[in-house]
Amino acid sequence: MSIVEYRDVELLRKELVVLKHVNFTLDEGEFVYLIGKVGSGKSTLLKSMYAEIPVASGQATVLDFDLASIRRNQVPYLRRAIGIVFQDFQLLTDRNVFDNLRFVLDATGWRDASEKEERIEAVLRQVGMANKSYKMPHELSGGEQQRVVIARALLNSPRLILADEPTGNLDPATGDNIVRTLREISESGTAVVMATHNLQLVEQYPSRVVRCIDKQLVDEAEVNIK
Repeated sequence: MSIVEYRDVELLRKELVVLKHVNFTLDEGEFVYLIGKVGSGKSTLLKSMYAEIPVASGQATVLDFDLASIRRNQVPYLRRAIGIVFQDFQLLTDRNVFDNLRFVLDATGWRDASEKEERIEAVLRQVGMANKSYKMPHELSGGEQQRVVIARALLNSPRLILADEPTGNLDPATGDNIVRTLREISESGTAVVMATHNLQLVEQYPSRVVRCIDKQLVDEAEVNIK
């Protein structure tokens, strides 16, 4: 079942065309790499999926939301169904891991304290951070911070995770672990789109590859990356 469907979509930034004639479909539980040079449109495509950047033309549906006609008051509901993993973590530095995650649950309508605690413990276990909930962000390594970010993205049981260069600030071994974690998440039923410059990871953990090139999106299902 498709959860993302783009048909002849055009995306602009500052009135300049970034991507045009975009055709893209993503199925439930699928893992897709999004590759391309800096400035080729990877982040623009991801931001369009959670309505940060509007669809200029064409048809675009994400999780049954029509992005071409989505109203502002619908955007929070779309974003609650999507987990977003940033390269630069964006953790709240003034509170520990547990309180970072509780902040998200509070903001998305969770009320029961015991349910919140159970959910936080569950997602931290899922990413191998069960014993780090009391730590402050600055006490964690880059890889540990990124695992917390992935846990944060999982809190509301999203059907889609968008990961924008999640290994960009990490050493190779830690980056490997992050990709393996994201692959496990997709195998459990959550679709993942991962933008990356790291072609070594793409080779090491092969999956469907989509490339941004010449303002187009090219699906390279059997690409042989040099």
